[in-house]
Amino acid sequence: MPHDVLITEDVAPKTARACTVIRPGAPVARGVVVASAASLSAWEGAATGDAIWIVLGDGPGSRRCFLLLPSDCTGAQLDAAIDAAAEVLRLREGLAANQRQAARARDRQLDLVRVGIALTAERDLERLLGLILTTGRELVRADAGSLYLIEERDGRPVLRFTLAQNDSVGPGMVAATMPVSADSLAGYVAAAGEPVTVEDVRRLPADAPFRFNPSFDLAIGYHTRSVLTAPIATRGGQVIGVLQLINRKTDAAARILSAAAADASVGSFGEGDVALIRALAAQAAVAIENTRLVQEIENLFEGFVRAAVVAIEQRDPTTSGHSLRVADYTVALARSLEASPPPRYRGVRFDRDAITRLRYASLLHDFGKVGVREAVLTKAKKLHPDRLALVQERFRHAARAQEVRLLRRLLATLAAQERVPAADDLAACETAVGEVKRELDAHLAALVAANEPSLLGGGDPRAVAGLQRLTFCDRDGAETPLLLPEEARALSVARGSLDEAERHEVESHVVHSYQFLLTIPWPKRLAGVPALAYGHHEKLDGRGYPNRLTAGEIPLEVRMMTVADIYDALTVGDRPYKRAVPRERALAILEGEAAGGSLDGDLVRLFIAARLWARTPSGPPSG
Repeated sequence: MPHDVLITEDVAPKTARACTVIRPGAPVARGVVVASAASLSAWEGAATGDAIWIVLGDGPGSRRCFLLLPSDCTGAQLDAAIDAAAEVLRLREGLAANQRQAARARDRQLDLVRVGIALTAERDLERLLGLILTTGRELVRADAGSLYLIEERDGRPVLRFTLAQNDSVGPGMVAATMPVSADSLAGYVAAAGEPVTVEDVRRLPADAPFRFNPSFDLAIGYHTRSVLTAPIATRGGQVIGVLQLINRKTDAAARILSAAAADASVGSFGEGDVALIRALAAQAAVAIENTRLVQEIENLFEGFVRAAVVAIEQRDPTTSGHSLRVADYTVALARSLEASPPPRYRGVRFDRDAITRLRYASLLHDFGKVGVREAVLTKAKKLHPDRLALVQERFRHAARAQEVRLLRRLLATLAAQERVPAADDLAACETAVGEVKRELDAHLAALVAANEPSLLGGGDPRAVAGLQRLTFCDRDGAETPLLLPEEARALSVARGSLDEAERHEVESHVVHSYQFLLTIPWPKRLAGVPALAYGHHEKLDGRGYPNRLTAGEIPLEVRMMTVADIYDALTVGDRPYKRAVPRERALAILEGEAAGGSLDGDLVRLFIAARLWARTPSGPPSG
């Protein structure tokens, strides 16, 4: 009999079958149970459980049994009933097994769906490869595994050993490449494009088309037994990698360090395992292709950003590297804020996308300067060079005019006295001309001094007002001012080199940057870049531009970028319109701005305490 038949003592004489005689009430787990109605009361719930009950005679509880036979049934009738019950039990167990198998299949399908979603969501190639290998091992209970990617070397494809995992000996990795050939199992699968399972790699048939190299096992003290190797191929059939799973364990806690351990705890990979790994490999190929494509697009965009930054900074070579440094300082400040947050910023975190947004906004924050006239953008002094040259020429004309006036006065005197000039006359005239020239030179020196921009404001407005009152007679005898009104306005600028109109033109670069960045079809995760770049000249006290935002309206990322931008602008090498400020002075200026309510004091203090000012950025940091 395929199942146990349990029978009570009072019924046993009716059959010649080999049965296990039991007393009424004895424990029953499964199988076919034959009992009389009289003995049925000894069991509680006799009609329930996994057993199939056959009852002879009618009594309490007998109606709930599988078969009810008359108490005087023949042996043949009882044997037929036992066969029927055994068949029902077999069918029931088969159905349960099928249901368990279907449930496992559903679970595996759900696992694959979840894996597919996870693979699609992962954009970092290194983490993606780790997820693929870990998932493959979990799906088929593999103790270890390796992942290879195909690369081009000297025009020929090779397999690069990219990732390894091993529960028995811990993580290990050997940088190596191997040819796509039958010299190795992975190379053979890469060339053939079909999965291969091996029950014992150390007992390969002589005619096997591939070989197993035990040197890696020997190096790490491992014992490879069963192997499942599958190609990672694109939908077009191009193999881009190989996934190799090693030692299908029957005991999850076992460590496969010897042949004996493999004998005890390693099984072979079956067809179901192959089907699962093929499905995983197909998903992995799509995910790897997509990740590589995303990386190519990101690299392309990164190149565009760098080219754009270089193009803008070439208009004013003295600012070269400014955007890269600001990006580096800003990202470093964000990382420091996570590591050592002031009390009000505890819990602030910047994920990969947030760092990328911050870096791109910092790199492109000055792109709008492309819309600012170069003469204004690079204006070194309060007066443009051509305007200063006109003023200087005007002073030369004034000197000559004064000299002519003095000579004419001497001639008039000599003519009135009807005499020729004496040596004293010429000496007196020469002295008067010298005095005029020295006076004009002094005024011109004051003008040149007033033309120098002041970083923090200052200058003597009375000197400019005095220059405005100076005049000379032109050749037509008309009184001409030495300094025109627009020149006086330019020289009266208290801070920097730009007059109001020019300052508004330079300030408009943030609007140009914003409008330009809005034309870029940013992905959703980077959609905030234009707004971040737009606000880098806003101040917490509302004195910034272009929108005069106040503290509550300025995001944290913008506040960080503003600190970085100001510090770099202060300390960068000498520019035509200003000298570099020493580091200590620049930090003091930042602290002063924070004390005055313009900058975020917590961020300024963190910038100083974390010594971010001591960084020597060579390029944009990785996100």
